[in-house]
Amino acid sequence: MQPDTVAVIDLGTNTFHILVAEVEPKGTYRIVERLRIPVMIGKGGINRGLITEEGQQRALEALQQFAAIIEQRNIVHVRATATSAFRNARNGPALVQRIRKETGIAVDVIDGNQEAAYIFRGVQEALSLDNEPILVMDIGGGSVEFILSSDQQIRWKQSFEIGAQRLLDRFEIQDPISDANRNELTDYFHETLADLLKAGRQWPPATLVGASGTFDTLCAIHAHRHQLTVADDACELPISADSFSLILQELLQKNRTERLAIPGMVEMRVDMIVVAAWLIRFVLEELDIKALRVSAYALKEGVLQELVASRR
Repeated sequence: MQPDTVAVIDLGTNTFHILVAEVEPKGTYRIVERLRIPVMIGKGGINRGLITEEGQQRALEALQQFAAIIEQRNIVHVRATATSAFRNARNGPALVQRIRKETGIAVDVIDGNQEAAYIFRGVQEALSLDNEPILVMDIGGGSVEFILSSDQQIRWKQSFEIGAQRLLDRFEIQDPISDANRNELTDYFHETLADLLKAGRQWPPATLVGASGTFDTLCAIHAHRHQLTVADDACELPISADSFSLILQELLQKNRTERLAIPGMVEMRVDMIVVAAWLIRFVLEELDIKALRVSAYALKEGVLQELVASRR
């Protein structure tokens, strides 16, 4: 019997991803294609509850590429999920309809709790967690998801609309970032993340497990510095808490041009990475977390697990 080919599409605020896998009848699978396209649909409108016309055009162009992959591979089973930018935009529903009409892709806009659950499922697939208490943190452009887990069970989870693009649009960040900016961000984090800090004291995590965007870039910088080769299919990406601290200090001191010259940096994240890294520092310090790991799997891999299970 031929394997069943499925596709998962993740419509994030910064990046759109497609993941194609071949599923065997016994339930095992093999990822055969990955593609990510920087779309930045939140740029210019995310804090106004709007996806700009320019953002919509970039979204449609990316999804037309994904639709071509689906057609070429004759994929029937497709799951497309959209997150923060879509669920908070007044014109999000209209864009979902436009996507269906122009590309044939049906998009499911999921809430923050479902997003966090999928992220945790993806992390569980990637990492050997044993029973250690962890805090999973996924930084997107629109939202940040936190999941506290121990004994491999979710103890608490919540999505906060404080993603990196939202922070950039909300605060007038100097270049390099100023002390006043750092203080302003810290005060804002204390205010908006009160629920996280309370939960983190109830279930103290020993390790922060990062996922997605900013963490991927931090790991790429770390790998370049230490001349590490990371396999394309790696489930865990290399970094340490000490290495993060050194990279953070450099990011805080450099301007945009200097940051862009850092080996491993990608232009799409050169602005957002400063505020996102400051958020990571805040979480590590406030919850007194000493260890840092990064999962190469997140939401889309969590959705894939569900899709594979449904094919058994």
